[in-house]
Amino acid sequence: MLVDQKRDCDINYATNQFLKAFLSLKMILTGLLVSFSSIAVAQAPPRPEINLDEFIQRVFPMQQESINYEDVYESLFQLYQNPLDLNTATYEELSALYVLSVIQIKNLLAHRAQYGNLLSIYELQAINGFDIATIQQLLPFIVIKTDFQLREFPQSLAGATDHYLVLRASQTLEPSKGFVQDKYQGSPQQLYLRYRLSKPKDFQIGLLAEKDAGEKKYLDFYSFHVQLQNKGKLKNLVLGDYQVQFGQGLICGAGFFLGKGSEAVTTVRRSNMGIRPYGSLLETGYFRGAAATYDLKKVDLTAFYSFTRRDASVDEGNGEQEQYFSSILSSGYHRTTTEIARKNQITEQNMGLNATFRFNNGYIGATLLHTQFNAVLMRKPRLYNIFEFTGKQNTVVGANFTYTWQNFNFFGEAARSASGGVGITGGWVAALNRQLEWAIHVRHYDKDFHSFYANALAEGTRTINEQGIYWGLKYSPKRNLVFSGFYDRFRFPWLKYLVDAPSQGFDYLLRVAYQLNRKVSFYAQYHEEQKGKNLPDNTTPTDIVVNTIRQNILANMDYTPARNLKLQTRIQVNTFQYEGKTKSVGFAIMQDIEKTIKRLSLKGRIAYFLTDDYDSRIYAFENNVLYAVSFPAYYGKGIRAYLTGSYSINSRIDLWARYARTQLKNQTSIGSGNDEINGNHKSDISLQLRYKF
Repeated sequence: MLVDQKRDCDINYATNQFLKAFLSLKMILTGLLVSFSSIAVAQAPPRPEINLDEFIQRVFPMQQESINYEDVYESLFQLYQNPLDLNTATYEELSALYVLSVIQIKNLLAHRAQYGNLLSIYELQAINGFDIATIQQLLPFIVIKTDFQLREFPQSLAGATDHYLVLRASQTLEPSKGFVQDKYQGSPQQLYLRYRLSKPKDFQIGLLAEKDAGEKKYLDFYSFHVQLQNKGKLKNLVLGDYQVQFGQGLICGAGFFLGKGSEAVTTVRRSNMGIRPYGSLLETGYFRGAAATYDLKKVDLTAFYSFTRRDASVDEGNGEQEQYFSSILSSGYHRTTTEIARKNQITEQNMGLNATFRFNNGYIGATLLHTQFNAVLMRKPRLYNIFEFTGKQNTVVGANFTYTWQNFNFFGEAARSASGGVGITGGWVAALNRQLEWAIHVRHYDKDFHSFYANALAEGTRTINEQGIYWGLKYSPKRNLVFSGFYDRFRFPWLKYLVDAPSQGFDYLLRVAYQLNRKVSFYAQYHEEQKGKNLPDNTTPTDIVVNTIRQNILANMDYTPARNLKLQTRIQVNTFQYEGKTKSVGFAIMQDIEKTIKRLSLKGRIAYFLTDDYDSRIYAFENNVLYAVSFPAYYGKGIRAYLTGSYSINSRIDLWARYARTQLKNQTSIGSGNDEINGNHKSDISLQLRYKF
C-alpha cells in the first residue's frame, strides 16, 4: 500500500536524496548494496491487479455507438500485460497510459535526469504534481527497476517475472434457438486458455486459445507470440501475432486508444508505440508473421511482414470475373454451417516499413504499408460505397511527428493511399498551468482515403469521409475538484451507411468530479450528440436524412466506509430522438457493492432499468472474472444482477466464479436470431482458475 497521504513530502524528498547519495558510493559499497537491493525489492509494493472496471468507468462512463468496448478492454489489458519501467520509459510510452498530463511527464523525466533512476514507487510522491490518486492510477501499468536489479538477474527464462496459466469456462444456462434447433455445431460452453511467460523489456512468450459457445473445435481461435527486446542493437523482435502503431494512427493504429471521452485532454493524442505482441480474443485486426525494430543510433528502423487468413463470404464470379468478397467478417463466430464455410476463405499479406528519427524534444517518422488479398475486395453496389476501396492490393504511405516545447506537445500525421485519397490529422495538448489543461485536434479524411489498419480520432468508426475539429479542457481549481469537457464539430462530405446525404453534426461533454474526503467521491456528467440519420419507416421514394439527438445524463457516488468495503451508486438517463418524432427515454439505477473478507473478494450489482426501446438503451460496464469483459446493453424493463467472487487458495492458485441474471418484464423472449432465448430471463455463469508457476 502507498504511504499515508498525510506524510510530510519534505521528509520523503530528503529520504530519497539520502538514498541517491548512498547509491553514488556503490563502487565502494558493492557488497552492501547487493544486500540492500534484496531488502528494497522485498519492501516495494507489489504491482496490483488492474481494476479494469474502475479505469474504463473513469474514461468511458457513457456509451458511444462508435466504440467497440471489447476492443478497448482487450487493448487496455495488453497495456497492463506489458508494464513500463519508469526508469527507462520515454515520453511517448508515458503518454500512452493516458494517466499523466504534459507537466507530470516533464516533471518525471526532469527528476530522473537530475537525480538518476527511481528507487521505488514511494519516490513518486517527491515529484511535483504527483498526488496519491495519480500514483494509484499508475501502479497497474508500471514497474521500477534499479541498475543493480538488472545486473543481478540475467536476461533469461530463469529471470521471468510473470509466468502463469489461466483456464476459464462460461455458459448461458438457458438454451438459445441455435442450440434448440441444432443449428450450432458445438457445445454451449465458451472455453478459454491463456499462457504467459515474460520479463518486461527482455522477453515474452504468449499463447491464447478460445472456443465460443456453439463452436465445435476446441482450438477454433488461437494466438501465439515470442518477443525479444533490447538485445544489443535489436530493440524489438516479435515472431507470431503482433500489432503495430506509429504516429497518430492514420496507417498503423493498433493498440490502446481512447479518443473522445471524459478524459478530455490527454486521450486525443496517440503515442508512437511500435511493435506490440498480440494476445487478444478479437479474431481480426492483428498481423501474423515477423516484425523487428533495429536501433541505428538516432533512427529506429522497423520492418514487418504478415500472412494471415481472414473470414469472408467469397463469390466465385463467372467467366472472366475473379473471385471477390464484399467485406472481412469480424465476429469470429464459427457455429453454424454457414459461419464455418466462411472461415479463413481469403488470404491477406501485409508488408511495412517505418523509420523514426529521434531528437531531444520529439521525433519525425515515415511509414509505408502494403496490403494484398488473393481475391478482389468489392463493396456492395450502393451509392454510399462509390468511393470505397475496390481491388486486390493497396498501399498507404505517410509521415508523422511530435514536438514538445515548454508545456505544449504538438503532434501530427499525413498519409496518402493508392487511390490518391489523403488523410491529415494534427493538434496539440498543453498544460497552461498546474490547474488548466487544453487540447486541440483537427482532422481531414478524404472520402477515398483507404487505410485498413488506421485508428485515428474520428466520429465514425473508420478514418474516411470526415472532417472535424475538437476542443478539450480540464480545469482543477483544487486537488479534489476537477471540471472537464470537450466540444467536437464534424461533417461528412459524402454519404454514409444509413445516411443518404452529406451531413454534419456536433458532440460535447461536460463533467465535474469531486472528492469530498478519503471515503466519498462524486461525479456527474452530461453528454449530447447531434448528427444526421435516415428517417426510419419513411414512405417517400427516397430516404430523408433528419437530425438525431442523443443525450446522456449520469450521476455517480462512491462511498468507502471501510478498507474492505466499497459502495457505488449510479443513476443514468438516456434519450434519443429523430427530428419531428417522439423522444425515446431510458433510465437505470445501479447499486454496486465490493467486499473483501481475508482471501475472498466479492463484487456485486443490482440494477433496475426501463427504456422505451433499443434506441435509448443503456450500456453498463460490469465486474467480471479477471481478463474477461462484460459491457451489456440494458433495454426494455427489468432487473439485472450479478455477483463475482475471487478466492486466493495460496500464492500460486487463484479462483474466480461469476453468476449474472437478467429478468425482463412484459417480454416472452430475449435476444434475436439464433441467439434468441424463449423466456423472459437469461443467466450466465463463469468459472476461472489461474496458476502462477
